Amino acid sequence: MEKTDKYKDIKFRHVMPIQLRFNDLDRLGHVNNAVYFSFYDLAKTHYFTDVFGTIDWEEHVTIIASLHSDFYAPIFFDEKIAVETAVAEIGNKSFKLLQRGVNTETGEVKCSCETVMVGYNLKTLQAEPIPQEWKDAFCAYEGRDLLRK
Repeated sequence: MEKTDKYKDIKFRHVMPIQLRFNDLDRLGHVNNAVYFSFYDLAKTHYFTDVFGTIDWEEHVTIIASLHSDFYAPIFFDEKIAVETAVAEIGNKSFKLLQRGVNTETGEVKCSCETVMVGYNLKTLQAEPIPQEWKDAFCAYEGRDLLRK
């Protein structure tokens, strides 16, 4: 895979340091690819908390409709890593979340992830529009209009 930063034009305001654990490593001495998704999930949770404060997950639910990750370079145990998170765009019933793992000492992008999240109604078990207050909060946090044209 070509080693590029496809999100170089995105300003990532949310940065969460990751504490690497011994059990994150595989036999090759680097972080196992499956573990990256735990990093993304943890950073996503912190991102939502920073954007919204407390969320009533019984009232507003999101589910993952699509998840794509690219791995550019291995992460080793002695590296200082952070996951950066940003919402790139918001549609009616979905939004696109971008994340990347970065070595905080060198700035090298180690991996990236693009997740499409969909508003979901637990009673009807159907997709539903993203609440306007969420759209407003995402736009305010990111400092730009994210609404899909």
